[in-house]
Amino acid sequence: MIDKQSPIPIYHQLEEQIKSKIENGEYKPGDALPSEREYAEQLNISRMTVRQAITNLVNERYLHRIKGKGTFITEQKLEQNLNGLTSFTEDMKARGMEPGNKLINFEIIPANQSLAEQLHIPEHAPIYEIKRIRLAENIPMALERTYISANLIKGLTDDIVQNSLYQYIEHDLGLKIGKASQIFEATIANEEEIEYLEIPEHSPVLFMKRTTQLENGTTFEVVKSSYRADRYKFMLDLER
Repeated sequence: MIDKQSPIPIYHQLEEQIKSKIENGEYKPGDALPSEREYAEQLNISRMTVRQAITNLVNERYLHRIKGKGTFITEQKLEQNLNGLTSFTEDMKARGMEPGNKLINFEIIPANQSLAEQLHIPEHAPIYEIKRIRLAENIPMALERTYISANLIKGLTDDIVQNSLYQYIEHDLGLKIGKASQIFEATIANEEEIEYLEIPEHSPVLFMKRTTQLENGTTFEVVKSSYRADRYKFMLDLER
């Protein structure tokens, strides 16, 4: 209910009510929101107040409007915290979500000049090339291309790369992963990303390139990932 005697603005109270219903699952992604008239009559408030609350939630991406159809609940994005070095599998499990992989390609290839320089290995040295779709609750989230020095990380198989690579490296090989550097940029999806991520043409994607080192400073992988911008967002805490 709306408390008209509260110092909290009525539109803000309505915003919080709608957010609460989204977060507790009463309003589900894709559901149509009641009309401005319905809210106004039900709560005995002005349509202008309702419109302000809904507009604010559209701007915050809780809702989206479709011309001629109405206002709908937006699929909420997964948030990845960039303050720690974790794998996709670890991130999903921490959220209580079921991670998954769809392996597209797994083979040993000779490193080209660019990858050899990034991995600090001789050109044409053997590297694993792993291409897979990262899934959360069976929904495509990212297209990931991973390149790993085969002379350093040995024994990779199809079964291993379809689970958590980091778990294999640390638990099975006994190596300690140290740190990584990451670069992000916003791009428009190419044909491959459109196909594998199941997104429309011209969709935005978040491209991430990560170079990861073992604790002793040895670079062991280069990862190039394309995340669905409609499903994913990144968060970083900063201190001065």
